[in-house]
Amino acid sequence: MRIGTRGSTLALAQSAQVRRLLPGGARAHDLQFIESSGDRSPQASLRRIGGKGVFSKEIEMELLEGRIDVAVHSLKDLPTEETPGLSLAALLKREDPRDALVARGGHPFGSLPPGAKIGTSSLRRQSQLLARRPDLAVQDLRGNVPTRIARVKEGLLDAIVIAAAGLARLGLTQEASEILDEAWMLPAPGQGILALQIRANDRKAAEAVRGLEDAASRAEATAERTLLSGLGGGCLVPVGARGLAGNGRIVLTAFVGHPSGRPSLRSSLEGPMAGAADLGLRLAFSLLRDGAKEILDEVRSDEIFP
Repeated sequence: MRIGTRGSTLALAQSAQVRRLLPGGARAHDLQFIESSGDRSPQASLRRIGGKGVFSKEIEMELLEGRIDVAVHSLKDLPTEETPGLSLAALLKREDPRDALVARGGHPFGSLPPGAKIGTSSLRRQSQLLARRPDLAVQDLRGNVPTRIARVKEGLLDAIVIAAAGLARLGLTQEASEILDEAWMLPAPGQGILALQIRANDRKAAEAVRGLEDAASRAEATAERTLLSGLGGGCLVPVGARGLAGNGRIVLTAFVGHPSGRPSLRSSLEGPMAGAADLGLRLAFSLLRDGAKEILDEVRSDEIFP
């Protein structure tokens, strides 16, 4: 099989993992590197270059045109609307979905000095950081994982916030000062899940990836992504979500906030795993009734994105 992937350090580690897990092992499959529009502008703000599909659309085009057989994506980077002709055929067992703090001197979040400079490109992280510590100076940060960590070690930033799953897949978990508690820092919908995308009519590829599907990941991702879709959001809006599936049930918790840290909303619902999509929609509508629409409308306005 021809496996399509971005060429970043993390993307290569993720696609190599998939290559090993597929029937026949790594030697039976080829990696093909595809540059995304997000990769072509590594320092530009995602909010300026357009976040929808910025890390996936070129890979999807290669898949649709038959130049690759399976695409490996970080699920959190994929738009919630499925691309016609393509299918998310397998969602792998979820890595730790939480966010991690990497700070100079190994300081935990509560010990960061007043006015500490924290790097992140995520409005979701920014909103939750400032809701807890309004004194922080959040700075836009892009680049691959080692580059971001280097900004801390070089003294350009006091800390960064990054996905714990990315650190784990690169063998860099020891760089984390703290894994941030989901009680106040909810991850992005789908964070920590690898998604395998194929052409919808490709039975051979569907059979090859079927064994990598994880039922809990599917339920959690369905609830989280349906919630995001119900809020009318994309990967750039300050929305956090965490589904926790087990024993046939799923608890879904969500956060909607403003980049300034205030206002913000947080709420939870529980239901059967089989009804994960319905649970996501119900929680989205509940948040919208409580004021999420007004917050997100302002976030999408020219005032926030000039």
